Amino acid sequence: MDRYQAMLTLVRVVETGSFSAAARQLNVGQPAVSKTIAQLEGRLQVSLLIRSTHGLTPTEAGQRFYERAKAALQEADEAELAARGAGAGLSGCLRVSAATTFARLHVIPLLPHFLEHHPELEIDVILDDRVIDLVAEGIDISLRMGSLPDSAAVARRLATGGRSVFATPSYLARAGEPRTPADLAEHETIVYSQLSNTWSFTREGTVASVTVRGRVRVSAAEGLRAAVLADIGLTIGSDWMFVPELASGAVKRVLTDWALPPIDLWAVFPAGRMASAKARQFASFVEAAITGSYSGKA
Repeated sequence: MDRYQAMLTLVRVVETGSFSAAARQLNVGQPAVSKTIAQLEGRLQVSLLIRSTHGLTPTEAGQRFYERAKAALQEADEAELAARGAGAGLSGCLRVSAATTFARLHVIPLLPHFLEHHPELEIDVILDDRVIDLVAEGIDISLRMGSLPDSAAVARRLATGGRSVFATPSYLARAGEPRTPADLAEHETIVYSQLSNTWSFTREGTVASVTVRGRVRVSAAEGLRAAVLADIGLTIGSDWMFVPELASGAVKRVLTDWALPPIDLWAVFPAGRMASAKARQFASFVEAAITGSYSGKA
């Protein structure tokens, strides 16, 4: 029995709570996972997993083995990287989750540079605007924007970006350009259903809040972009969301003399485990690219 693979399999089963989910992450069949766990239990002469209403959970012995195995796997990854040397490439599979629009505009275009420096590395990009369970999905690093609802999350701030009100010149020519936040109440707005429809602005110590109305609500940022570009109305969003259109003039900012709260970009790592070398290097790479300090080294 391959002890490394057995430890990896047990760790994945415990973290996902099922043989099938672990099999998907390991790219093997479910029978192979079941067989590996059975062989491991036979070798150790203890029961490692029990079935419960929540799926598979570790026994007391299984929990002890899981904690030691997880630490050993992390140490093995670090040892391999150290042996290869600081200039050596990463290997294996890196699973990254990110919001769809941000990833399409700012992450996926960077991947050729990162992969060029790490020819033995594979990257799985999971696109989802929702906050997902990193452990259950086997995610190594998640790129999230805004506040972090999970106070226990292991996170690192990568960048801070601005937020603005956006519209197309065509819409503004038709509806007029708002001059104050209060004017937004008379405009057609596109509402992002994951955020409040009350927008708060500041200027020279003055706070102005307005509750906007909109006949179109969308659940994902990609829909928000599409609705703005279709001249439906105004919206609020991060400046990262409309970088190409701002450069081309297809979209413009309005109410630029009023400020909206900035938005943070975070690298979030699975709680309860040390971030892998792959995840840490990818976070540093994204940080350098987003902040404009990328030097061509990944």
